Amino acid sequence: MNSSIQNMLKSLESNIEAVVLGKIEVVKKTLVALLTGEHILLEDVPGVGKTLVAKALAKSIDGKFTRVQFTPDLLPSDIIGSSIYHDGEFKFSQGPIFANIVLGDEINRAPPRTQSALLEAMSERQASVDGHTYPMPDPFLVIATQNPFEFEGTYVLPESQLDRFIMRIDVGYPNREAERNVLRSHRMGEPVDQLKAVVQLSEIREAQALTRTVQFEDSIVDYLQDIVEQTRKSNELQVGVSTRGALALYRAAQATALLSGRMYVVPDDVKKTAVPVFAHRVLPRGFAAGSERTAAESIIERCLESVSVPV
Repeated sequence: MNSSIQNMLKSLESNIEAVVLGKIEVVKKTLVALLTGEHILLEDVPGVGKTLVAKALAKSIDGKFTRVQFTPDLLPSDIIGSSIYHDGEFKFSQGPIFANIVLGDEINRAPPRTQSALLEAMSERQASVDGHTYPMPDPFLVIATQNPFEFEGTYVLPESQLDRFIMRIDVGYPNREAERNVLRSHRMGEPVDQLKAVVQLSEIREAQALTRTVQFEDSIVDYLQDIVEQTRKSNELQVGVSTRGALALYRAAQATALLSGRMYVVPDDVKKTAVPVFAHRVLPRGFAAGSERTAAESIIERCLESVSVPV
């Protein structure tokens, strides 16, 4: 493995973990999304550090960061931008989506029309305005947050949009020791505001290109496909994992291997990422609204247990 890339990833991870205390796995999965060039959805109750994770990553990279607070009255032009008449002609004024890292806070508070505008940027890496197409910066990462337990004033994200997030992860509460460190470190302000960039955009692009070259042995590809097939056969699911979902797991496993210092995938890379990659892409049978998320995760776990791990 390229030693400079390995050192860069360690430096990036350490820089984020210096302020995101007690959330090692959340940080790693966020870096997996960054390495794959895909987007990530953070879910949990307010106040557990969802926004902090996004800000810490953005501060650690020498790129442009924007934050969009999603509300019911947010319009597509508030995200994408609009054409403004100036000096006798219309000129396009870019919206906050044109950044390397975009934090979409409480994304499920925006109406479907606004969601559809965001979808093009996430899936096609471009925005269409008045017949013109404008490319997104490279790299481009959307880190979205939502609270699954709060339903008043929210909209259910459409399946097509959920499918554009490579992973949906729970942030969770910190353990007692980590929470004590948070209390101490925040006495004089927000530590994340003091973070300095440790990585250049060119290094991120190089790491993303290297991720695609991580070796995936045939028996492990078979293992991945067996898991996908099991979700499609499961009587507990109305909809199993699509081919796009299988590709998402393939790329997430490659990124997980690279973060572990390897240029080859092992079965555990597939197994440890399967639930956050698959759970938001399947549809459980017979569960009440609000309980599908937990049910989907449990069903994916059972699918994993029913598939033999290659030796």
